[in-house]
Amino acid sequence: MINIENCLKMQARAKQIIPGMSQLLSKRPDMFSLGVWPGYYKEAKGAEVWDLDGNHYVDMSIAGIGANVLGYADPDVNQAVKQAIDRGSSCSLNSYEEVELAELLCQLHPWAGKVRFARSGGEAMTIAIRIARAYSKKDKIAFCGYHGWHDWYLSANLNEDNALGEHLLSGLDPVGVPKVLQGTAFPFRYNQLQDLKDIVEKHRADLGVIVMESIRGQHPQKDFLEGVQAIAKELRAVLIVDEISAGFRIATGGAHLTMPLNPDMAVFSKALGNGFPIAAVIGKDDIMRAAEDSFISSTNWSERTGPAAALAMIKKHLKCKVSDHLCAIGQMVQDGWQSAAQAAGLKIHVGGIAPLSHFIFEYADALIMKAYFVQSMLEKGFLASNLFYAMYSHQTLHVQSYLRAVETTFKDIVDFNNRGNLAAQLKGSAARSGFKRLT
Repeated sequence: MINIENCLKMQARAKQIIPGMSQLLSKRPDMFSLGVWPGYYKEAKGAEVWDLDGNHYVDMSIAGIGANVLGYADPDVNQAVKQAIDRGSSCSLNSYEEVELAELLCQLHPWAGKVRFARSGGEAMTIAIRIARAYSKKDKIAFCGYHGWHDWYLSANLNEDNALGEHLLSGLDPVGVPKVLQGTAFPFRYNQLQDLKDIVEKHRADLGVIVMESIRGQHPQKDFLEGVQAIAKELRAVLIVDEISAGFRIATGGAHLTMPLNPDMAVFSKALGNGFPIAAVIGKDDIMRAAEDSFISSTNWSERTGPAAALAMIKKHLKCKVSDHLCAIGQMVQDGWQSAAQAAGLKIHVGGIAPLSHFIFEYADALIMKAYFVQSMLEKGFLASNLFYAMYSHQTLHVQSYLRAVETTFKDIVDFNNRGNLAAQLKGSAARSGFKRLT
């Protein structure tokens, strides 16, 4: 067992003073294995991480929850940000970088004519919803996928218990969300066009916005995207594509550029700044102009480092054909998971687009298996879970050594599970799934 004494002390301090321990659910140690997952880092560079106790890992897990598409502390992005800081990261005037970034985003997405910026994905989605409602002059929303923590989204769980359970994160209690928002947002499942048709049948007169992720855990089936767009056109509803997770993975820009999907608006964050806070809402001229009719304004949306980071990231992404590398690395990992599981006699389901891959243990004790996998891989020098988000800094040698460790760990899981003593091997707690109060 590796020593993470300083990490555990920091977790105890955080639990006392920060509700939920972490600002981001996906980084909470209990989502991996509480008592084993280090939780805090001292340094990160490329694909390598050092925790507070000096332990060194190759990160084959969540890549900053998908934010660090190039890798940690990328030298080109860091240089651009350091220059922006040295020249003044904020001022009474506006930074010219935001204009250059807006122009570049519209060059990458010729269908778009205007851009607004924010600093995080959830707030950018809320901006997009506000603009779309202002344009359509209708309140109700049909959505597909995960879109953040704001009231417009969580209000779906006011309609029925765990309506969002089909949308990646179960157990989201809408406590604190105004009850008057009940009946304003309705989820439909990816590749289930009939779900959307049923929503339209009930709410046609008031449905002005349709929101969906371009792609996530599965590829679009024949006619699904075309069907969504036909419904949006018929209703004259604003079609928003959420590219916060998928963007800059399989293309330089939105994943929708590779699909028969032509949105009215698109939203970016995460990979856009390679870990620095920046988000963008792009859209067609007439729709985006509705932003001028609504009050949408915030001081830190005008700071300089976010646009500077995004400009550097996009330029490197184009020059180095980063999406090709991400797809190749991700496919190597997916193939390796399948091969290792087959060799071990372990039943798993592998899914997701190659750069945003995941596997699921197909057993009743899946969360115990996940916790053991996390624990065993840490001891072998890898930050790893059942998710793998590819970075440009991931190289073939990283994947090869990682997959050798996966093979051993999968075999151990099968061996302990067959003996009936897998849970006894855990040095921490079983992994959690969904949103639960941290106790």
